[in-house]
Amino acid sequence: MGLSIVAFGENAGEDMLAKSLRFLFLVAGVLSAATAQVSAQPIKVGVPMILSGAGAQFGAPILDGARLYADQVNASGGVLGRKIELVPRDTKSRPEEAVRVARELILRDKVNFLVGTFTSAEGTAISQVAKENEIVTIVPGPKTDRLTAPDQLHPYIFRTSGNTTTEGRVAAEIVASMKVKRVGTIAPDFAYGRDAVTAFAAHLRKLVPDVQIVDQQWPKLNESDYTAFVTAQLAAKPEAVFSVICCGNFDAFAKQASALGYFKQLGPRLVAVGEAGSVEMLKALRDEYPLGIWGNTYDADNWESPPAHKAYLSRVREVTKQAVPSSWVIQGYISMQFLVEAIKKANSVDAVKVSAAMKGLTIASPQGPITMRAKDQQADRAHLWGQAAKVAGSETPVLTNIRSIAVGGLMD
Repeated sequence: MGLSIVAFGENAGEDMLAKSLRFLFLVAGVLSAATAQVSAQPIKVGVPMILSGAGAQFGAPILDGARLYADQVNASGGVLGRKIELVPRDTKSRPEEAVRVARELILRDKVNFLVGTFTSAEGTAISQVAKENEIVTIVPGPKTDRLTAPDQLHPYIFRTSGNTTTEGRVAAEIVASMKVKRVGTIAPDFAYGRDAVTAFAAHLRKLVPDVQIVDQQWPKLNESDYTAFVTAQLAAKPEAVFSVICCGNFDAFAKQASALGYFKQLGPRLVAVGEAGSVEMLKALRDEYPLGIWGNTYDADNWESPPAHKAYLSRVREVTKQAVPSSWVIQGYISMQFLVEAIKKANSVDAVKVSAAMKGLTIASPQGPITMRAKDQQADRAHLWGQAAKVAGSETPVLTNIRSIAVGGLMD
């Protein structure tokens, strides 16, 4: 009797052990499948960007560039074995809207990173959102120095666009070469305009100590009538002018100023940042473009550029179906390139690790090597400048005499 009881107990123990092992294997399999599922989930990148109104002519191409690079990465297997998924939202060029959609992207859409905004006001606004939520954010458009100033800088904000210091100083170098003494400025009355003019004037005075800033005009951003500002500036008789008319407004300004004889008085001595030399402005103004003025641009299809840039342009033309593609596509492309390379270097999507990997990172961009400086999280982008001219075979003016100006010595 006793022996039969013992035998029954041993069999029961073996059955329980087998069941336990099967259960453990089952749990391990479920956990393994869950882990694989998590790792297979896409890396989500929120793109808060102006996609409506006048600024959409710049914001939409930036998004196109981000998509172009994401598609390129996904076609080659993704990054860390995961695809990239872009989640765009329209900021409508309003800082409060940029903040709202950035928070929505983070909290509702659960994005891992942000790449976006166009204006300086939008950029500084979402920088605080990035800081509060500890999410790595790359801005491809905002240029105000305040974004990465020492008292505003934090580990989660990075910039791939130029900034007001470098733009203002390069413009000052061009004006100084004109050997003029009486100089005026015209800029929208907001962060980008104010900061660019400050950098320009300070550097010009260093280069030409006896220069006089004889006039400064401050129209509001998105001003519709520049007549009073142009008339006042003409009366001051500057020999050269630094313009920061931006954000899709240069075409309206140029048409009104031309009717008042502004460009006849200045000739080629207008030096203009803020998209003045972009393909968009050349196309928008066509025969009304003030030929000969100096304008800057992020990209140019006729620039004698590295082979990698020619290959990049070929892909852009294929995707956009445009023979002369937007100069802003490169901004979204390079921003995504920095993000992907930082993720690879960190071997993680953890914000702290990706932030650390981004600092000092150098990418092989289509325009050549670009480094994200560790000290201010600012890319050392060279500036493209040129003068528009009529060229046989082109329906619109073309940027000529293009110069790629390194800014390494002008950043500090």
